[in-house]
Amino acid sequence: MHKVEQLKIWKKSIELAKSVYQLTSELPSDEKYGLISQIKRSVVSISSNIAEGAGRNSNKEFKHFLSIANGSAYELHTQLILTTELSLLSKEKVQPCIELTIEIQKMNYSFQQSIQNKISILNTNI
Repeated sequence: MHKVEQLKIWKKSIELAKSVYQLTSELPSDEKYGLISQIKRSVVSISSNIAEGAGRNSNKEFKHFLSIANGSAYELHTQLILTTELSLLSKEKVQPCIELTIEIQKMNYSFQQSIQNKISILNTNI
């Protein structure tokens, strides 16, 4: 088990969620049950899956939940791009959230590789 509050990736994902929630407040109200809802689910899923994985009993399970979090980050990335492509928000407003999303994706990939290396070492020592 990992202490989730100490994980830099989790802290960054919470920061992203706060930023995205502020950003979605600027979207048109007719998107409340469409894009806004989907964006919020995606961003919350990132930190939630990191936390759930951290609370699991093995690194293999943790890596699995990091993978789910990464999928949510890519989903969010796409949705943020859509807000600009649909002219709902300016690229300048959305770009900081996109950049933070990409940073989390890279952190997640590195973290998964690190965990996989630990799993491999444990398996060779058995």
